[in-house]
Amino acid sequence: MSDPRTIAFYDQAAADYAKAFASQSPDASLRAFMALLPKGGRVLDLGCGPAQASAYLRAAGFTPDPVDASSGMVALANERHQIGARIMRFEELDAIEAYDGVWANFSLLHAPRAALPAHFSAIGRALRKGGVLHVGMKTGSGEGRDRLDRNYTYVTVPELDALISDAGLTVTATREGCEKGCAGTEDPFVIMLARKNG
Repeated sequence: MSDPRTIAFYDQAAADYAKAFASQSPDASLRAFMALLPKGGRVLDLGCGPAQASAYLRAAGFTPDPVDASSGMVALANERHQIGARIMRFEELDAIEAYDGVWANFSLLHAPRAALPAHFSAIGRALRKGGVLHVGMKTGSGEGRDRLDRNYTYVTVPELDALISDAGLTVTATREGCEKGCAGTEDPFVIMLARKNG
């Protein structure tokens, strides 16, 4: 289940969050993801937040489907981009071979560890054969809340690789780094790209 305290934070902080992470162009990760998609491909923006990535995907000729568990984020996304964002929690993903790509950029890190295998399996089912997954997670171990009361699940690089592989995808690229997030702490992260087998 999605964490209500985490969702409550994003509901009330949607505008400030969007301002903090605003950009003038797609970042390197989004550009790399888009380069792997078929022309006009349909992309699930899973945990879209203010849907900036979806706006860039649409501008590049793709068809984004932005979803988020936070009604505040969905309202802001539609107000700013008129992009058809809708409320959906991770556990509600039930699409079958509906997407050419799934963009899960630092969203699944709010899911409980015990739920991650089911969420990745659902992503695998939602992707078409050859479909592309981008996923970003914070690295480490355990679960816990940050100073903003958001719940986090931390993963190791091998753990994330295994979750993706078990869902029927093959990891094609891995990048590790460290950056400052909304809570003001410098946190290590991993970003992976993967393709659905078959």
